[in-house]
Parts: sequence; structure tokens; C-alpha cells
Amino acid sequence: MSKQTHTFQAEVAQLLHLVTHSLYSNKEIFVRELVSNASDACDKLRYEALNNSALYEDAPELRVRIAFDTAARTLTISDNGIGMSAQEAIDHLGTIAKSGTKDFMSKLGAEKQADAKEQGQLIGQFGVGFYSGFIVADKITVETRRAGLKPEEGVRWISGGTGDFEVEAITRPERGTSVILHLREDAGDYLQAWKVKGIIAKYSDHIALPIQMRKEEWKEGENGQPGAMVQTDEWETVNKASALWSRPKKDITPEEYESFYQAISHDYEAPLAWSHNRVEGSTEYTQLLFVPAKAPFDLWNRDKKGGLKLYVKRVFIMDEAEALLPNYLRFVKGVVDSADLPLNVSRELLQESRDVRAIREGNTKRVLSLLENLAQHDVPAADASEEDKADAGKYTKFYAEFGSVLKEGLGEDFANRERLAKLLRFASTTSDTASVSLADYKARMKEGQAAIYYITADTLAAAKNSPQLEVFKKKGIEVLLMSERVDEWALSHLPEFDGTPLQSVAKGAVDLGQLQDEAEKKAAEEAAEAFKPVLAKLKEALKDKAEDVRVTTRLVDSPACLVVKEGDMSNQLARLLKQAGQKAPDSKPVLEVNPEHALVKKLDGSVHFNDLAHILFDQALLAEGGLPEDPSAYVKRVNALLV
Repeated sequence: MSKQTHTFQAEVAQLLHLVTHSLYSNKEIFVRELVSNASDACDKLRYEALNNSALYEDAPELRVRIAFDTAARTLTISDNGIGMSAQEAIDHLGTIAKSGTKDFMSKLGAEKQADAKEQGQLIGQFGVGFYSGFIVADKITVETRRAGLKPEEGVRWISGGTGDFEVEAITRPERGTSVILHLREDAGDYLQAWKVKGIIAKYSDHIALPIQMRKEEWKEGENGQPGAMVQTDEWETVNKASALWSRPKKDITPEEYESFYQAISHDYEAPLAWSHNRVEGSTEYTQLLFVPAKAPFDLWNRDKKGGLKLYVKRVFIMDEAEALLPNYLRFVKGVVDSADLPLNVSRELLQESRDVRAIREGNTKRVLSLLENLAQHDVPAADASEEDKADAGKYTKFYAEFGSVLKEGLGEDFANRERLAKLLRFASTTSDTASVSLADYKARMKEGQAAIYYITADTLAAAKNSPQLEVFKKKGIEVLLMSERVDEWALSHLPEFDGTPLQSVAKGAVDLGQLQDEAEKKAAEEAAEAFKPVLAKLKEALKDKAEDVRVTTRLVDSPACLVVKEGDMSNQLARLLKQAGQKAPDSKPVLEVNPEHALVKKLDGSVHFNDLAHILFDQALLAEGGLPEDPSAYVKRVNALLV
């Protein structure tokens, strides 16, 4: 193959521009990313060699090597892993073949607003860490040969990080890849062994492969010149080169756990919490699970894969093994190392394996236990005991980031529904923050209260000011306020908590049971009886809009509100489905009217009865966040009554 010039994919060109012009706050991430890529290449060779040991050629010992040439100003990171063919080099180094690329580029593209540190994190999260080399290099040369190909089928890839790259054939006796960074003038620090060793200790010490550098020795100066450290021909391992999860917990420092998490997650922040355990029994495995401190920006991207790194007897099998955790725990990062799974396990086999189901259940229970512990110690730092200080406030932070995802578990994980219900937190009519647990609510229930009351709305303000709450506020009954899209769907899978039913205040007729005295009940019955003729006319006027019209006791200050029949989908959820382009069931709401309100009293005998009836309905719809079916007709009716 003669030398060929190729143009970068548009997204790569944009990415390279951002990398070379923006990422200055934490240059050293390029070492972490390139060493991580080298380690992955060795893992892939080990996996492919399970079925073809000839791929090891004459070098079965896998390793990563880092070398530098001060005269040429180059830093080289090499591995003897799987390597690349010419076409793979063009494909892998010239394009971003990832779903969600547009989201990635839009995030990274906010050049002036985004923190450069955050941009560096995004590079790692999207698996394009190779390009981080251009933070410190004005040219990168990649020399590579795929395991199993002939020496003359090696390839050299060269780019200055602008709009194109060159590819040519070379003879490369050894398999694997060498990434040669031609360092910028301001990146001279990375030509010093102590600097590179420090970065490896910080980010890559956990990597299970040996990371080697040439040994240095002190050489005395001659002819009055000072002494200096000089490289020898001997290679030395500069990391621990053992899988961190396989070491005893007592031998691992918090800093080592945090560094390992940051390396596998490409997160700059330390994890919020972690759990490290060896599980023995019918299924044996080691789990090291981390809960991040912040939600990734693509948490809700349906194309984004989640999951844990899977190893079998310390042999890397796959990234993002989704079968090892339920989807609602997709934010958890970590490693599972199984002693029982076959080395050739595939994603399809994972779905069917009994051992995998046991691991999945064990991981789920471990994460829930970790969250329960955080919730138990979740008190303000100022009020925390010595025992609680380490975890004070952590669950509040967790819930702010991942509470919405956790709610999905109510519909996905029936076996753990009760545990999940105890972990949920909500705002309420007594708290504007999502800090009220169902247990807290139940402990504060009034004597004679038979249900846990809640309301769902598009926003917290809409929930808080809903007309449906008026009688509850009047009687001092707490109502949980729910304003997230997942809430109504999730609560449909939780009919009761600890023996007490959950009741939406916007569904069915309001029945406060023992909380309503006999005089109130009698007055309501008399009002309903006296109002029957008006109700009949209202039903006729609104027959195309309302399923029914009835007198209610839930309203105090408002003239009317809309509710749905017990078991029907709420108006809010129906609107959300329609906004998402999905079909919602055709159903009409029930209009409830307050016979004591002046506007409702005005109906009786009014020559504008029909207009007033429609205005009542449309205003009730507006109050709950909806829009009239015919806004212009609503405006005309209101204007006609105003003049």
C-alpha cells in the first residue's frame, strides 16, 4: 500500500479542533487514556486467543511500554496487544463510530461555557480517548500490525490533528500498536520519567498488565559537569500490575479505590460510595461496584449502553455487560470477576445463564444495601454523630442525581419493590425538597387517615397549587407532590406501602373517611341534592368534553377541577404520551364543581349558561397544566362575558 491521504470524519475534525484549542486544565489525562487503550488492546488479544492461540505469535507475555526520546521530543506508548490492520486504522482513528455522537459533540462544543476539565471527562466517556494525545502533541504517529497478519502488513498512520491523516504500509515484525507523540514546546515535562511515573501511579496503577519503562541510573558528571539520571536498556514495571478487585480490602486505600473508579468510568470526581465483596457459594464471583457522585449527561440516552466490566478468572471478557445489573441501576460502574462462567461467554449466553442471574441478583441486592446504608446515615453534617459523619448528606446528593432512575425499579424489579419504595423521596405540602420518605409520611398521618395521598403534575409549582389540594390543606393533611415524568408510571406499580394504600387526589371521588365529620358529610349531601338540576344541565352542555359532572367536597377556593375515574390514566400522563408522539387512550375527565363558589352559583338561571359551563371546564384544564382544545373559542367566551 502506497501512502494515502484520508479526510477525517466531520465530527472528528471538530473534536480535534476543540482538543487542540481548549483542553489545557488537565493535560495529563492523555497518559491515562492511551495507557487504557493499550490495556484494552491486550485484553482483546487475550480474548481472541482463547480460540486461536497462534495470535500470541512468539510473545505470550502481554505488557504496555512507555518510552521517551528527549532529542526527538517524542513520547511513545506501545502495547503488544491485538493491533490493527490498515482498514481498522482508517476506521478506528478517522471516525467516531459511536451512537450518541451528536449529543457528545454538542456537549463538547460549548467551548466557552464548558469547563475544560468536563470536556476531558466527556472524551473518555465516549471512547475517543486516543484524540487526547493532541492535547500535548502537534503530530501523532501510530505504527501497528494486527496479530496474525504478516510483518509486511503493518501500517503507519500520521496526522497533525488538522483535517486529514496519512496511511502507508510498513514492515513491523512485532504485533500490537505504538502511539508516538511528537510533543509541543510547552509539553516538555512529559519527557521526564518521574513525571510520567507519577501520572501512572495516579491513574493507571490498578491495570492488571505490567506497565514498563526503561530503568534509570544515576551517572556522575565528567569534566566538571553535574550528574544526571540516564536510561538503561533494562525495562522495569512501574505499576502494581495486579487486578485491584482481587486484592484483600484491608490492603486497598480509599485513594486507590477512587483512582480505580476514575480510570474505569472516565469521571473526574471521586465516587459517592462503593462496595467490594467476594461472594462464595453455588456461584462464586468478586464484585466491585461504585455509585457515582454525579449523573452522566447521557443517562437518559436510550442508545447508551450501561453495565459492568466482566472478567472470568481475571481474563477480560467484555465492557458494559448489561445482564449483570437491572436497567434502573445503569448508573452503577464497576467490575465483576466470575470463577464459574465459561471464557467464551457471549452477550446472548449471558441472558440465558443461571449463574449470571445469580450474579445479577447479588449485585442488585448489594447496591440496594449500599443505598440503604447511605439513607440510614443521611443527616445534615452539622447534626451527624462521629459514626455518621463520613456518610452525612450523601443520600440526599445521590437522590438528587439518580432518584428518577431509581423509581423505574418499581415497575422493573418486583422482587425488590418494597426495598425500593423505602428508598424513594418526595416533596410534599410540608416540604419543597425531595426529602420525605413514605415511612416519614406514614409516621405523620392523622388519626383516622386511611391512605397516603399524592398528586402528579407537570411541575412542582403546578402540583403545589393544584385545586385538588384545597380540602387537604384546609384539614392539615399532608400530600406528596410529584412532578417527574416517571412518577405516575412508577406509582401505578406501588398500590400500597407497608399495608397503607396510595391514593391519587386527582383520581376518583374524594373520600376522607373518618377525617370528615358528620356535619360536613350532611352538608355535602344536601348541596349535591339541591344542585341536581344544574348538574343535569352541565352534563348536557359538556357531554362532548366531560365523562361526568358532580359536586365535590375537595374544593375550597376554586370553582371546579378535573379528575379521572379510579384506574384511568391521568390527564397529565396522557399529555406526556402525546408530547412524546405516543398514543394515549381516549378518555374524558370528570368535572367536579364547588357549589359554594360564586361562579358556580351564577350558573343557575344565567342566560350565558353554556358559555359559563365551557369556561369552567377550560379553566379547570388550565389549572392542571393543560390547554383548552380550542383556545380561541375560550378567549371569545371570556371576552364576551367581560364586556
